[in-house]
Amino acid sequence: MYKIQTLNKISPIGLEKFPHDQYEVASEFTNPDAIVVRSFKMHEMDFGDNLKAIARAGAGVNNIPLEKCSNQGIVVFNAPGANANAVKEIVLASMLFAARDIIGGVNWVQSIADEGDKVPALVEKGKANFAGSEIKGKTLGVIGLGAIGAMVANDAINLGMNVIGYDPYISVDAAWSLSGKVQKATGLETMLSQVDYITIHVPLMEQTKNMLNSEKFAMMKDGVKIINFARGGLVHDSDLKEAIASGKVSCYVTDFPDAALLGQKGIIPVPHLGASTAESEENCAVMAVEQVKEFLEEGNIKNSVNFPNCSLPRVVGDKRLLIANQNIPNMISEITSLLADNSINICDMINKSRADVAYNIIDISGDLSGDIVSKLEAVEGIISVRVID
Repeated sequence: MYKIQTLNKISPIGLEKFPHDQYEVASEFTNPDAIVVRSFKMHEMDFGDNLKAIARAGAGVNNIPLEKCSNQGIVVFNAPGANANAVKEIVLASMLFAARDIIGGVNWVQSIADEGDKVPALVEKGKANFAGSEIKGKTLGVIGLGAIGAMVANDAINLGMNVIGYDPYISVDAAWSLSGKVQKATGLETMLSQVDYITIHVPLMEQTKNMLNSEKFAMMKDGVKIINFARGGLVHDSDLKEAIASGKVSCYVTDFPDAALLGQKGIIPVPHLGASTAESEENCAVMAVEQVKEFLEEGNIKNSVNFPNCSLPRVVGDKRLLIANQNIPNMISEITSLLADNSINICDMINKSRADVAYNIIDISGDLSGDIVSKLEAVEGIISVRVID
């Protein structure tokens, strides 16, 4: 019986994917086989020896200590694309909020509630203060063309916008999903000088932290509008406030407000609602659960952020041996020689690596009794060993 610990409220539609006769799901387990988490901060947690996987029911994994997990052989999964439609829709809505002062207009109408019969006349007189512009015919720059960025770009094309995309690391799958009408930017700086709107869809890393700063703002058109539903640290707050004060940036919509951004004219702070839809939470939970099941039951890895994707159809062999090791020379030789010395036949196998970690799926026939697993665990460079019947 596998034990699954939940650290946040996880959609029951996702958790129902765990068969009740094989899995126990609770929030109180102290040494589970796997953890399903959303935003709970795990950096100070101690992980038990039994923990094999952590599944983030969402895309970002900043709340999970990846290096620590890799060192302990814990595979970390996320759910890329599961919340993409939800984020895409709120990004499109935010472009409309930025183009037309809808929020300011609504707040002003609420403020004249005590005017009674005068309200209709006051509305007609005051509406000119909230006039905006249409997004049709304007140019949108999309930074990052992953699942969300590509969807935003495609729908913006359908809304009549010109779209320029920038992503030096675009995947083949993302490229296939992108409309042929999306123009490819030759460089970020070139794109910034051409667009009326900018939307950001890249992860927060050392090389992307504060990627939009005073230097980049200076390259932009006056009055540019910026939408950020990726991560707060991608935009330099104080530089942004200066750019808004000067009129370089006319509106900034962010899903990651902090105290420095509140109460500032030209900034629309959204309370982290990007993926906050029932459908998104269900999709993320279902994807996370299915990945955990596949890993625990078959040893296959898909959508890991710290281990290589690795899968092998199970058609031969009596047992499946799963070995994580440091990505150093001669490890496969060490493993196969030890198995051969103990009369274990390898029927099929696959080895994949990612950065400092390698992962092996080995279908075997032969007797695994005795201390063979202990011998494998004792090999220098091996991180973890698991056997599936």
